[in-house]
Amino acid sequence: MADKKNILTYEGLRLLEEEIQDLKVNRRKEVAQKIKEAREQGDLSENAEYDAAKDEQREIEARIEEIDKILKNAEVVVEDEVEVDVINIGCKVRILDLEYNDEMEYKIVGSTEANSLKGKISNESPVGKALIGARIGDIVNVETHSGMLQYKILEIQKSN
Repeated sequence: MADKKNILTYEGLRLLEEEIQDLKVNRRKEVAQKIKEAREQGDLSENAEYDAAKDEQREIEARIEEIDKILKNAEVVVEDEVEVDVINIGCKVRILDLEYNDEMEYKIVGSTEANSLKGKISNESPVGKALIGARIGDIVNVETHSGMLQYKILEIQKSN
């Protein structure tokens, strides 16, 4: 079975590359030093520092493996080439919640980069799915567990 493509913006790609570089270059050395210092304390069977450092080492290696998989299957959206006549990944959109008359702005990204606290929603989320392909002036319906939401598309722009 083929791995799922991880859709990333250039910003998302850059952040993952920086993170993996930091993990490989800095964090591995830091944890190796912690393990070395804990070993020097003697008996490892009751050495909490050693156990904690080994756990941290496992977490670092797992994250490196996770990022490697993401990058191996990455498909980067060229945001300069994103068309702004319809909503797609890499667009920034301004929408109006018709029930609460509340304007919101989101950047549509792949699921790997999604972070609602930073205004980045996944193309795979209910709202993201509903917005993809919509045009300015369209009203989109989003079915959620709490009921139907309606948004009017006010603006579509390139995100960079």
